[in-house]
Order: sequence, then C-alpha cells, then structure tokens
Amino acid sequence: MQRSVVRYLLGRILLVEAILLILPLLVSLLYQEPLSQQLSYLSVIALVALIGFTFSWKQPPNFKIHARDGVISVALSWILMSFFGALPLVISGEIPHLVDAFFEISSGFTTTGSSILQDLSVLHHSSLFWRSFTHLIGGMGVLVFTLAILPNSGSDSVQLMRAEVPGPIFGKLVSRLSQTAQILYGIYLLMTAILVFILCLVKVPFFDALLLAFGTAGTGGFSVNNGGFQIYEYPHLVEWIIGFGMLLFGINFNLYFLIFIGHIKDVFKDEELKYYLGIITSAVILIVVNLYHMQVPLTGAIRSVFFTVASLITTTGFSTVDFGQWPLFSQTLLLLLMFIGGCAGSTAGGIKVSRIVMYFKVLVAEFKRAGQPRRVIVPKFSGKPITQQVETKVVNYLLVYIMIFIVILLSVSFEVNDFITAFSSVAATFNNIGPGLGQVGPIQNYSGYSDWNKILLSIGMLAGRLEIYPIILLFAPTTLMKFVKGNRK
Repeated sequence: MQRSVVRYLLGRILLVEAILLILPLLVSLLYQEPLSQQLSYLSVIALVALIGFTFSWKQPPNFKIHARDGVISVALSWILMSFFGALPLVISGEIPHLVDAFFEISSGFTTTGSSILQDLSVLHHSSLFWRSFTHLIGGMGVLVFTLAILPNSGSDSVQLMRAEVPGPIFGKLVSRLSQTAQILYGIYLLMTAILVFILCLVKVPFFDALLLAFGTAGTGGFSVNNGGFQIYEYPHLVEWIIGFGMLLFGINFNLYFLIFIGHIKDVFKDEELKYYLGIITSAVILIVVNLYHMQVPLTGAIRSVFFTVASLITTTGFSTVDFGQWPLFSQTLLLLLMFIGGCAGSTAGGIKVSRIVMYFKVLVAEFKRAGQPRRVIVPKFSGKPITQQVETKVVNYLLVYIMIFIVILLSVSFEVNDFITAFSSVAATFNNIGPGLGQVGPIQNYSGYSDWNKILLSIGMLAGRLEIYPIILLFAPTTLMKFVKGNRK
C-alpha cells in the first residue's frame, strides 16, 4: 500500500468537504442564525481545509492508484468525511455528544436515514440543510462527485469508482472516467432539480422541497420537520410524488443514460428493471390484500402501502404510517424488501435486485446440473452469460454479508432483549434503510443504544454503503501493518 498516494487522495477529498461545508454556512447567514452557529461551521471549514491542503499540496512522484490504494482511500474518506462532517453539530451544541453526531452524519452520507434525534426543532436551518445535503452527496458517491469536479482524474481513478459504485458489475459509460462521473452526476442533479420544482408546484416551501428532494434522490430519508407531510397543503399529493421519486432513484442510472442517448429499447430489455418493478407491484398487492383480510382500516391503504414499499425497497426510509402495527405477514414482506434493496448502479442500498436474481438463477442451474451432470448449463442475466467469475463474486459477497450481519447482530443482542428490534436495527442500518421494527420503528429512533453499538452500527452503515469489502480491508491486520510500516507494494 502506498501511504503517500492514500494521503494525497484523502487530502483532495477533505478539500472537497471543506467546500461543501460552505453551503450550510451560507444557509446560516441567509436565515440570520446566531453567530455561534456560523462560527461552528467556519471553524470546521478552516480545520478541514488545512488538513486537506497539508495532505495534498504535493502530488507523489510516479502517481499511480493501485487496487488496494483505491479501496483503502474510499473507506478512509467516508469515515473521515463523516467524522469532520459531525463536528459542526458538536461545536454548535445541537448534538453535543460526538458519537451521536458521528452516527447522525454517517447515516446521512451513507443515505441510511437512521437518527438519534427525537426532536428536529433542536437543529437550525443550516444543520437541517447539512444533514439532508449529505444524502445528496453520499447517494451517488463522495468520490464519484470528486472525480466529476476535479481535473486530472486519470484512468487509475477507476479503482476509486469501482470501490464506491454499488453493484456486482462495474462499467464505464464512456471511455474517460471523469466524463462518466460527470454524466452520472449531471443526470442525478437534473432529476433532483425536477423533483424540487414539482414539489414547489404543489406548494411545498422551497427549503422543505429542497431537503425532501435531497433525501429522495439520495434514497436517504431524513425527516425535514416533526410534522411530516401533514403540515403541507396537499399531503397526499406530496406522498405520491415522493413515492414515485424514490422508485425512480432506485433504478440503475446507466438506464437513464441510455434514454438520454436515445436507446430507449435497450432500457426495456433490462432484466433487473423488470424484476425490480415486478417485486414492487407484487409486494403492494400482497400487503393491501393482507391488510384487507386482517380488517385493517383501508383509508388511503393503497397510497400508504405503495409509499412504504417504495421507501423500503429503495432503502430510503421515509415513513408516513407506523408499519410496525401492520399484520405480521406484511411486516415480514417489508423486512424482505429491506434486504433486496434497489437496482445496482442506483442510489439505493440493500443486496441489490441484480444479485438476488443471479442467486436464484445460479441455484436453478445447480439443480439442473445435479440432475444432468454431463449437461453444460450457463445461467444468463439480461441476455448475457453469468461467468464463473461473476458467479463466484456474488456468492462470496452473500457469505461475507451474512457473516458481518451476524457479528453486528450478536453485539446488538447483548443490549436489546427484543429480537425483532435487534434484528431489524441491524437490517435497517446495514442495508442503509433507516427505520426498522420494534423499538427502532418509524416513530422511534436509535438514541437508546450505547456508544459502542452506535459506533458499530455506524461502521455497519459504511460497510453496507460501500458493499463491505473496503471496510473489511481497511481494518484487516495486514492493511494496518502495511500502513504502519509504509509498505509500498
């Protein structure tokens, strides 16, 4: 591992964060907040900029990013951005406990939406903005954003983007990686701007529309106020708009690029998209039927079920009803949706629809091979063969996923005696969803956990967002030894 390369990359990322922190400072000035609030952001901007400049003022000679350097840089950058991003909340006294603030901002950058706050009124407009703005940046990816705006992003930067973009298969849209990042972010920001405009059309205040759009685009789901959608003039219309918005941002952004260049027919051939829409439709129908069968009041049931299904499968975490009060069958379906997640290459978390489909296809192929051992059976996904390399990759990911999940669950279970609460809190944070069931349901929060479990769940959020391997490699003993010794291999 090349320490000088990792240090240089981290410096560039921290400089970007210092620039991003200027935005909540401007919001604070706009709303004429107390001087102490503005100083809390200004001091962190100065600190982060100083560290970033110190790390990156000189590019290492023979600069080349190897795979390990890219993975380690990605993992460290997300941890450091969450740490420094939490400092303004601590300094201002809005979230005075550092662990709580780190949990909150980690939840923001990873687009999880889990919160320790019981009352949003303790936050100024600047912190409400920063908290939701982290969703927008974290949704597409911190390093994807950096590659899009910084010059001289060479071909070696593919190691950074591959480590950060979710999904079993990574591919560039165009030959130059920086152009790929710019295209992705261009589509992402355009869709976000359209959503803000539509929300303003239904008389949602601009500030709220902006923050709701950040949470929807990043599939994060932080609340904007204590009253939810009911404080707006047309709450049900807002619910439908946000619901469809979440589904759109849960789709692979490569498909939007195909639409942009006029290859619309190729979009409808995408197998993952078909399964994604099929799972959503089936879940909505089954839950509505279950609610009707259990004689649950159906006032607005279709709207509420659609919104909840969209929120959980895209791992956004917005909630308009307490689905913890729904029948067990419905809760079980929702829990399954938390694990499935959205499409690869989207802002959604979870295992991803593409992997779930591949697992089933590989399993079916194995059953066929068992019955006909001499027959050559190659499963296909979206018309392309699932190679042995991809098959091994997705299966290994599931095994690692289960192992990490169990480790976190065992730690949380020491503190929580309710299995539903313990299991769903790990599922909700590891899959970057936000609310779970039981004591961490949609009307509850994570403030009751100990500092140790808040840190562990924060690491779980980061691991889930970065698809596990970067965080594992960062904390692996071999990595730590190389970092200490400065091994350049």
